[in-house]
Parts: sequence; structure tokens; C-alpha cells
Amino acid sequence: MKTKFFFLIAVLVLGIALTACGPSTITVQPQPPQRTITVTGTGLVTLTPDIAYINIGVHSQDASAATAMNDNNLNAQAVIDAIKSFGIEDKDIQTTNFSIYPQQQYDNNGNMTGIIYVVENTVYVTMRDLTKLGDLLDASFRAGANNINSISFDLADKTAALSQARLAAVADARKQADELTGATGVSLGDVQTISYYDSSAPLIAQGLRAAMGGGDSVPVQAGSMQITTTVTIVYEIK
Repeated sequence: MKTKFFFLIAVLVLGIALTACGPSTITVQPQPPQRTITVTGTGLVTLTPDIAYINIGVHSQDASAATAMNDNNLNAQAVIDAIKSFGIEDKDIQTTNFSIYPQQQYDNNGNMTGIIYVVENTVYVTMRDLTKLGDLLDASFRAGANNINSISFDLADKTAALSQARLAAVADARKQADELTGATGVSLGDVQTISYYDSSAPLIAQGLRAAMGGGDSVPVQAGSMQITTTVTIVYEIK
């Protein structure tokens, strides 16, 4: 009987110990949501391009593939020589397309009358002295170029302009934040997040095709371009 009594006491003690070692519940008081304000500022810098990128091409065709190829080679080399005469270095002249393909010919009734062979050779030119751009185009046309797909103007080094645009965007965002908090009777706290986006698109003159015969250089104006930065800032408000 005494043995059973001690056994019962041991079971009760073990049960209490296991209960004490079991999972416990911790209550966490919810924190009030953080109050923030989000503003987006824009910085805009207008500047004058100082570099141009040009696609200059030679298009030749003939019933003989060999003749079309020979004519194109002669004209393309003459165009490259004309380009180099303006001080353009080899690193700024890159062949971007060379192709030869047959092209079927048809009469007004839709009947095929023969085949001609088309040869195209295009070079991508970087022009760093825009004062000579018109003369370079005129010389290229005279040398045999008959296809200029586009001229795009850009800035060789955008570092300073981007920095100026970003600072202007941040100042614009802060100005908006000050105005809004001042109008609503709250004050700005620390910056929580910042994100920004830079954009600058080169100016493009499309589809220039000509066969020059006059004495004047091709009139080309670089105009102006813009660099834009958009910044979004989230501030804590108090």
C-alpha cells in the first residue's frame, strides 16, 4: 500500500515538472503604424549635344552580282576615305551592315522579268566635331553614299549633367514635403527610402536620303537635349 502511495506521488511530481517545461505564451503589444509621406521630385537639365552618331550607307544593284559587288566596294571605300579626311579615327568608323541578296523583278502584269542583285554596306560613324558635320555629309554623298538612315545627337560625358539633375530632383522633392507638412501641421522625420530614375534620349533625325549635287554643305542643327531625373523619397512624419 505504501509502495503505491509513493508511486502516485512520483507521477504527480513528474506531471508538474513537465507542465513547467512546456510551451509558454508571450504577449507582444502591437506597435502603432509608422506615419510617412511620399513625394516625387523632378530635376531637368537642358544642354547642347556635342557628339553625333551617323549611319552612312552605300546601296548598289545590278543584274550581275559581281558588278553590283564591285561597284559597292569602290563606292564604300571612297565614302570611308572621305570620312577619314575629316579627321575621323578608325575606332569611330564601324561597319554595321554588309549584305548581298537577289531581288526579283516584275512587270505591271505581275510576271517576273528577271533578277537583280542588291549590295548594301553601312558604316556607323562617331562625329566628335559637330561644326564639320554638314561638310562630312556632303563629302560622303559626293563620294558615293546614297543612304543615311539616321543622325542622333548626344552628349559624350553626362556625368556633370546627371549630378545636377539629381540634386535638382531631391531639392524639388524636399520642397514639396516641406509644403505639405507645413500645411498639415506635422513635421518631417528621417528619410525612410529613396529611389530615382535617370533618363536622357538622344535627338534623332530620321530617314535622310539624298544625292548631293550643289555646292553647299548639308544644313544640320544639333538643337538641344534634356536629361531628366525623377526621385521618390519617403519621409517619416511626426
